[in-house]
Amino acid sequence: MCSDFTLIITSSKVTQPPGDVILTQGQTATLNCTFTTIDSDPYLFWYKQEVNSYPKFILRRSRYSADNSPEFVKDRFDAELKDSSVPLMIQDLHVCDSAVYYFCLCPSKPCERHKTRITSYYT
Repeated sequence: MCSDFTLIITSSKVTQPPGDVILTQGQTATLNCTFTTIDSDPYLFWYKQEVNSYPKFILRRSRYSADNSPEFVKDRFDAELKDSSVPLMIQDLHVCDSAVYYFCLCPSKPCERHKTRITSYYT
């Protein structure tokens, strides 16, 4: 007995440089990431996770749309989608910006996530 089926193979990869980013209050942080995918319009997400908390949605970018969470205003948290990268810029750093930041590419398969930690100090 034979049955019909469809096999979909996707290939996506995201990369963030390892290590912490250490900056002082008031500076601008740029968190880099790159991605490869065969999807023509992938959804690209950034999340912030503070100590003992769950990841919070910051923003989503795609080729045709851009959304920010109301908690993370575009004046301070922004990302511009380029060919194969979507670096997160955080302007006017505050101590409360200290956290782990995750980049995620969806929806072709379960999210490919990587993280970067920011530590911001008073000057």
